Amino acid sequence: MINLKDAKHVIAAAEAKAREIGQPMNIAVVDAGGNLVSHVRMDGAWIGSIDISINKAFTARAFDISTAQLSENSQPGQQFYGIQNSNHGRIMIFAGGVPLRRDGSVVGAVGVSGGSGNQDQAVATAGASAIQGG
Repeated sequence: MINLKDAKHVIAAAEAKAREIGQPMNIAVVDAGGNLVSHVRMDGAWIGSIDISINKAFTARAFDISTAQLSENSQPGQQFYGIQNSNHGRIMIFAGGVPLRRDGSVVGAVGVSGGSGNQDQAVATAGASAIQGG
């Protein structure tokens, strides 16, 4: 289970990485049910990325894989082609959503948006490490 305290740890770790790379981000954390627990929009982060970060977190939890992995499997000819049209358009198929695991179980997810795919993924991974590493 992810509570607000956990979400704040994830966000703090993600914010630190975003500051390190010099890219303001939107960072969202959802619980095991895919429900938003917390969200932060760093100063200067795109407002258009608010919903994207929340939906990346939802997607990572809904399928228990990173959105980067889902992206690879959702290209034309791949097994999940078209999946982004499901769930009322909430499915994000680009990097930046990472499941949060504790003791081998998915307990939530973090979603990050505001930079390049590689930047979003790096910040999300840093955020996830606050739960998975601790």
